[in-house]
Amino acid sequence: MSHSCSVSPSRRRDDQPGASVPATPETLLPRAVPVSLIDADGAAHPDDVYARPHDQALLQAYRELVAGRRINDQCNALVRQGRLAVYPSSHGQEACQVAASLVLDEQDWLFPTYRDSVAVIARGVSPAETLVLLRGDWHCGYDPKKHRVAPQATPLATQLLHAVGLAHAAKLRGESTVVMALCGDGATSEGDFHEALNFAAVYRLPVVFFIQNNEFAISVPLARQTAAPSLAHKAVGYGMPGQRVDGNDVAALLSVLGEAVDRARAGEGPSLVEAHTYRMQAHTNADDDTRYRARDEVAAWTARDPLTRMRTYLTDAGVLDEALDAEIRDAAEETAAVLRTAMNTEVEPDPEDLFTYVFAERPAHLERQWRLLHDELRRTEGNDR
Repeated sequence: MSHSCSVSPSRRRDDQPGASVPATPETLLPRAVPVSLIDADGAAHPDDVYARPHDQALLQAYRELVAGRRINDQCNALVRQGRLAVYPSSHGQEACQVAASLVLDEQDWLFPTYRDSVAVIARGVSPAETLVLLRGDWHCGYDPKKHRVAPQATPLATQLLHAVGLAHAAKLRGESTVVMALCGDGATSEGDFHEALNFAAVYRLPVVFFIQNNEFAISVPLARQTAAPSLAHKAVGYGMPGQRVDGNDVAALLSVLGEAVDRARAGEGPSLVEAHTYRMQAHTNADDDTRYRARDEVAAWTARDPLTRMRTYLTDAGVLDEALDAEIRDAAEETAAVLRTAMNTEVEPDPEDLFTYVFAERPAHLERQWRLLHDELRRTEGNDR
C-alpha cells in the first residue's frame, strides 16, 4: 500500500470549501439520510452538494481497499498461528480506513484507534511496523513523528484529547496542519469524547472527528449507546457541523471527509462525520459475536461490501478490467507475504529494555535493579552482557 494525496479534487459541488456561513441549527445538523454517491449495486448517483471523485482517484482507493482486505485476512490467520496476540479486524470497514488516510495531506496527522491498522498502513506505515503493537511488543512499532500517525489507542476516546492538543499546538504555530481523529460508536459514550469536541469547537481547531459507527461496541448495540437520532446529531450541541455518510461507499467518504478537511484547513473549525458501516467479524479473536447478534444480520451487510461495490462501479465505468484487477490483487498478495515473513521472524528481546525507556536518565534504584538482573542472567544463561 502506498500513500498518496491525489484524491482531493471536486469534494463539493460549489468548489468553495471552508466557505464562511453563520452557524445555525439548520447549517449544523446532518442529513436525515447518509450521503451516498455509489450505491450497493455499484451504480453512481449525483448529489446536490458532494461531487463524486474522479475515476482515477477511485481506482487508487480501490487499490487500497483490496490491500486492506488482504491485510485483514492475513492478520486473522496470523492470530490463529500465534504470531499476533490479538487483532481487531476492520473487515467490511476498509472504505472508512482508506478514505480517512487518503484525504490527508503530508503535513496532516492521523489519530487512529486499535481497529484502524488499515488506515495506518494506507497513511504510509509499513504493515510490519504497524502490527508490532498487536504482536504484543512494548512499543507501537513506528515513528509517529515521521509518519504523522499517532500510536494506535486501545482505551476508548483517549486519542481524541491528544488529537485536539496537537491541533491546538498547530494552530498556535500558524501551521496548516489538519488532524483526523478516529473513533468508534462506543467511544461517544466516554467523557473524553465530550471534552475533545467541546474544546475543539470553542477554539475552532482544525480537527475532523470521524466516527466509524459499526453498530456494536463489543457486545453493546448502538441503541444502548445513545438516544440521539444519530451520532452526527451530537455535533450541533458543540457548535460544529455534523454529517452522516454511507461508510461502505468510499466515493462518498472521500468527498465528505475531504470537504471537512478543507473546511478545517481554511480556519472554519472542527467537523463531526459519522460513517454508517458494520463490523463484519468479531470484536477481536477473543470475542464470540454469535452470543449477541444473529447471523442473518451479518449476512445482510455482505451485499453492501465496499470492495465489491467499488469493483463493480470501476468495471462498469471501463476503468478496471480483469488484467488490472489481477495486478492489484497480486500486489496485495505480495504485501501479505512480506507481512507474514516479518511476523514469522522471531524477535530476540533485550532484558535491558525494561529499564532503558522509563526515564531519560536512569535513576540509581533502577540501575541497581538492572545490575542485579544482569548478574543473574550472566550466571544462569552464560550471558556476556
